[in-house]
Amino acid sequence: MDEGEPDPGLYDFAPYRDRKKIVWPGGKSCAVWVAPNLEYYEIDPPAHPQRKAWTKPHPDVVGYAHRDHSNRVSHWRMADVMTRHGFPGSVSLSVALCQHHPEVVADGVARGWEFFSHGIYNTRYAYDMSEEQERAIIEDSITTVREATGQTIRGWLAPALTHTPRTLDLIAGYGLDYTCDLYHDDQVQSVKTKTGNLVSIPYSLEVNDHYGFFVYNMSPREYADTLVRQYERLADEGGTVMCIPLHAYLIGQPHRIGPFEEALRHIAADGRAWQTRAGDIVDAWRAQK
Repeated sequence: MDEGEPDPGLYDFAPYRDRKKIVWPGGKSCAVWVAPNLEYYEIDPPAHPQRKAWTKPHPDVVGYAHRDHSNRVSHWRMADVMTRHGFPGSVSLSVALCQHHPEVVADGVARGWEFFSHGIYNTRYAYDMSEEQERAIIEDSITTVREATGQTIRGWLAPALTHTPRTLDLIAGYGLDYTCDLYHDDQVQSVKTKTGNLVSIPYSLEVNDHYGFFVYNMSPREYADTLVRQYERLADEGGTVMCIPLHAYLIGQPHRIGPFEEALRHIAADGRAWQTRAGDIVDAWRAQK
């Protein structure tokens, strides 16, 4: 029997029912953070042997232009709805956006949003990267985001959700606090790395608008109802974290933004949600451990 690769031992098994109950600031039962993916895609990216960036031959004008709606139009629509209902953003940032469209980044800064790295471009994949290449991306992210926003990034979501076996060790070694790349829990959890003090913060694929619209083929109303059901259950259980990962070119379309705003209005009015940023959740969790 081929046992395959050994378990990397990234985290301990912790049965949900036996855990200490986390109480969020103000006695809130569910920490809710919104993660807008502010991304930059290349219309004609370098080819990668393991993954095609676009479904069509390059240059893929359709794929690129659809996503470019985010930075031209739908970011502003999405961000205004978030601000109106008191939800700060924790931005999963394609760091190249700082150079290509600094106005979008500046808007997030003005709204008091937090920024963490989603790689340089969302059309560059981590598969087969050398340690030197991966370090260069992390260092570029730290420097560029600091220059553009005044913030030192605390978190990481791998570009296009692509990794190497050393990714978590590297980001921990550079002093980052949290990873969004482990989708294994509804609470903050410790991650075992060779260096640093890293935790995983819940980042959802299930209620990610990309999965909702592209994978599950939800209508805007169905997606909004899913967000409400996700929140209600997590708030009932208590001590939980709800992440709402967004892509403006999807949720910010005119026919989708209305139901989404209704979902945010419901969560904000419920009274049990701590509407906050990723780094604040990590800090509050650590204070109770």
